[in-house]
Amino acid sequence: MSDARPRFFRVLRAVESWAGGLGLLLLALLPMIEIVVRIVAAGGIPGYNAYLIHLVLSCAFLGGMITAREERHLAITVAVDALPRHLRDAAGVARAFFSAALGSAFFWVSLSFVFIGFEPRARVGVFPVHLFAAVMPLGFLVMTVRFMLRTPRSAVAWIVAALGVLTGTFLASQSLADIVYLHAPVIPEFVDRVVDLWYLLVPVVSVPLIVLLVVAAFLGVPLFIVLGGVALLLFARDFGALAVVANEGYEMLTGGTIPAIPLFTLAGFFLSESRAGERLVRLFRALFGWMPGGLVIAAVLASTFFTTFTGASGVTILALGGLLYYVLAGSGAYDERFSTGVLTGSGSIGLLFPPSLALIVYGSIAQVSIFDLFLGGILPGLLMVVAMCAVGVVVAIRRGTPSVPFDGREALEALAESVWEILLPVLIVVVYFTGIATLVETAAVAVSYVIVVEVVIRREIGYRQLVDVSLKALTIIGGVLMILALARALSYYIVDTQLPVMLRDWVQTAIASRFVFLMLVNLALLVAGMFMDIFGAILIVAPLIIPLGPVFGVDPVHLGIIFIANMGIGFITPPVGLNLFLAAYRFEMPLARIYRNVAPFFLIQLAIVLVITYWPWLSTALLGR
Repeated sequence: MSDARPRFFRVLRAVESWAGGLGLLLLALLPMIEIVVRIVAAGGIPGYNAYLIHLVLSCAFLGGMITAREERHLAITVAVDALPRHLRDAAGVARAFFSAALGSAFFWVSLSFVFIGFEPRARVGVFPVHLFAAVMPLGFLVMTVRFMLRTPRSAVAWIVAALGVLTGTFLASQSLADIVYLHAPVIPEFVDRVVDLWYLLVPVVSVPLIVLLVVAAFLGVPLFIVLGGVALLLFARDFGALAVVANEGYEMLTGGTIPAIPLFTLAGFFLSESRAGERLVRLFRALFGWMPGGLVIAAVLASTFFTTFTGASGVTILALGGLLYYVLAGSGAYDERFSTGVLTGSGSIGLLFPPSLALIVYGSIAQVSIFDLFLGGILPGLLMVVAMCAVGVVVAIRRGTPSVPFDGREALEALAESVWEILLPVLIVVVYFTGIATLVETAAVAVSYVIVVEVVIRREIGYRQLVDVSLKALTIIGGVLMILALARALSYYIVDTQLPVMLRDWVQTAIASRFVFLMLVNLALLVAGMFMDIFGAILIVAPLIIPLGPVFGVDPVHLGIIFIANMGIGFITPPVGLNLFLAAYRFEMPLARIYRNVAPFFLIQLAIVLVITYWPWLSTALLGR
């Protein structure tokens, strides 16, 4: 028996990993097949769109399960890290309770949604839609079990975690009753009693639980649990249908542009797992190393390039941080403080350039053309890049840092070596901006191109590594898509309660100046960026701000660029900016030292955000407005 159990978990792990990795590769392959069939047969794959979006749904929850297995779900852990050991164990118990409670509630709510959310004959191609939707309760169940397995090893902790499961089951009583009422031939009397008790207690306990859940967010409870939990408790307090939480998550993950998020992320991971970073650093170093501050320019450009394609600035720090730190500090031209500061600060600049995942999500939520947002982010992004590079130039001139003479032969060799990577953004611009392919198809083309280059031409990634690299990407994709799915329900609640309309009416009455309005927007977004990840903030905060733009004559594209630029700074805003933690981990430094090192670059980017805010031409010039 003792041998059988570990073997079972090893088999489960292998099946889960292969299913997730192959599913992600199939997600990239399917649009390519559609393009070929469309050209050859002047038609397309029957049911293509339905297959594609439900494959995203499957990948999202498989990714969520794997992310939970690897303990990679986004969470705020700064408070936990600062606690003494015995209090950290207590925080772990509290984390286990809330994760188990809300995870269990999500399981029952999504199970109810699978039973009652679709027409009996609804299908995805030739398959019942329930078959695909069933991955939702399965995913929540597996994630909940894994959250419980991370509970501190003590009898008290396990009892608390078990109480969490019971609490979550009670919170989802309405959904359990829906399943019973729909399928049971005879309704047991105790079901009605439980539902009556639910209606009696939920209005009393929901608000205190929300407060405790928000506090628990700073103890490391995953952010998707916090956002979804707040939404579920708010709906429960108002006696709303809890299945809305699952329904909104389903609608979010099956949106038309959402497949572009995992696909562009996958392309970025294939780049990061190859030696593309080294080639790009060599190229930028050869092109700009002769200039004062040329090494900083090379580092900023390389960071921007990678973040643009991975969509996760933390990946850039982890993948390129060591190499770029060696280029800067190892050259003797820049000290440790400057090198770590500029590298940490450069990680999120790529969010303003196409094909930024943040711009894709914002466009989907705000109903603004993603094409226009891509164009709108180019000039502000270039200004941010120039500002960061200018710092390196000024520092180099002040310190009298010697530059390397320009070597034309080295530059040509570096260009020849990295030409395939340099052509990637060119390919995306040509394919998408000329209308040859949709955004999702462009993302699939990018993945296919990178695989051909790095696997077939370069041979830096073996065929057997395709699934492994896809699996690494899935830990990021799963975390992001879970946040999007659960935050969507909270966004729905905010909109449904007319809060954006009330806020708009209040702002019209209280604020008359466009200047003051934009300043308040910057402050609000900066605070949001300190405590929320960018994707959750887009779903929660954007619906509040978007209706205010027209009141003050702010162009919707301009407002979107302001939003993304501010949230990008949030990654390096103390105390809980995500990139600060990743930089501390990558450069093996205390968090307090990272705070100090990045502070000058934070202020520079904040100044650029103010320029972007009050000079709308930057965001609208390429649109001809």
